[in-house]
Amino acid sequence: MAKGNLCGLDIGSSSVKVCWLKEKKHGYQLNGYGMINLPPEAIVDGSIMNASAVIDAVRELIASQKMQKKVKEAAVSVSGHSVILRKINLPVMTREELDESIQWEAEQYIPFDINDVFIDTHILNEHNDQGQMDVLLVAAKKDMINDYTSVIREAGLECSVVDVDAFALQNAFDINYDLPMGETVALINVGASVVNINVLQSGISAFTRDIAQGGNQYTDEIQKQLNVSYDEAEALKIGGGAESDSVVPQEVERVMQQVSETIANDVQRSLDFYGATTADATINRIYLSGGCAKVPALSKAIEAKTGVPVEEIDPFRQVDVSARGLDPTFLRRQGPLATVSLGLALRCSDPS
Repeated sequence: MAKGNLCGLDIGSSSVKVCWLKEKKHGYQLNGYGMINLPPEAIVDGSIMNASAVIDAVRELIASQKMQKKVKEAAVSVSGHSVILRKINLPVMTREELDESIQWEAEQYIPFDINDVFIDTHILNEHNDQGQMDVLLVAAKKDMINDYTSVIREAGLECSVVDVDAFALQNAFDINYDLPMGETVALINVGASVVNINVLQSGISAFTRDIAQGGNQYTDEIQKQLNVSYDEAEALKIGGGAESDSVVPQEVERVMQQVSETIANDVQRSLDFYGATTADATINRIYLSGGCAKVPALSKAIEAKTGVPVEEIDPFRQVDVSARGLDPTFLRRQGPLATVSLGLALRCSDPS
């Protein structure tokens, strides 16, 4: 566990979120949380296109939370097509033997030049039913990681942890919910441009997948089908209305439903694949997070397609949010968007 002078920094394609926790004797206390929007296309497909905008956003967030003197380092996470997650089976070996052999093993699972990626592993099961070990292989392109660590450094912080969105999501879930042994849940984070899926069996990650879909699709389709500007489309998506008499609520609702069905279909296909490749793969519940978790049409569409109850995740469910200066109403509204940043902050809390 890293020291308490770190924060969880979720750099998404539409906004940046920061979360700062303190570990207490009986749980966690929230010291600060904030969010700031990024300009369109500052980050595209996980790649930073407008570094100065991201740097300015991080600096402004740190300043708004009065963290400059107390927070020196950050944990950040990545996802998308530049990140590869694979569950692989290997002969039983020690951690040292795995570290020595993984470069060679990884080549057959990674569609990139092995020299162009950072590689990490996590042992899921030291002895499975086949007498082998289950290992989670994670690979991320070096140029993408370097871009993220560079903007964080330019913003005045050091990047001490690089995680994956799906696992940050799991960290946040683990401290807030007690998952009974034998139960399986799917954690689905719907961001602006990527949907992260992490299926947990008895608390252990059994399946992960990133889908190139997200909240930007709602904006794009509203803009295209209703012939409004980007800003108007964004306002309509979140229910803010648009200054146009030509747009009626039913038209917006129709587009929102169409996009929700598209995302739900992709989620269903991913979970069907998991079910087809896993014994006893019944999913008991789906927990939804991300900026689109509050879109009623999306949760209803996913529930209808999968036949599994869908619940909005509450990342502050077991977190003390009573510190001075925090706004409980704002935190409740922000809950689903805060999940990844809180999961990252858990990597960097300090007992006191």
